[in-house]
Amino acid sequence: MAKDSCDIYCFNEEKVNSIKSSIDIDEIQRVTKMLKALADETRMKIVFALYRGGELCVCDAANIVGATVATTSHHLRLLHNMGIAKYRKEGKLAFYSLDDEHIEQLIELIFVHQKEVMARG
Repeated sequence: MAKDSCDIYCFNEEKVNSIKSSIDIDEIQRVTKMLKALADETRMKIVFALYRGGELCVCDAANIVGATVATTSHHLRLLHNMGIAKYRKEGKLAFYSLDDEHIEQLIELIFVHQKEVMARG
């Protein structure tokens, strides 16, 4: 198999080595898992609903996204485990919201970026 010229030569070896040594594989894996959690359409609908509505009970989130309470609850637990959503209990009800302002900013940036991409054609 022929080698690509980049396999045998680095334009800026110092830069390449610096970047390679700064990569924390564990951190990359954690971020990848979080982004995979957001890559599910139902979960993204839930996250967007939390972004727009603030705190929502599981029943309201289920109604908004058109899923069962059980399915929505499952997705919300996963989002909580990934650090995307937080919850509080009030009696038998569970209320969820986005975990913090960083997640809110991330969701806002994702949607702003997508609109810009669409506008570019």
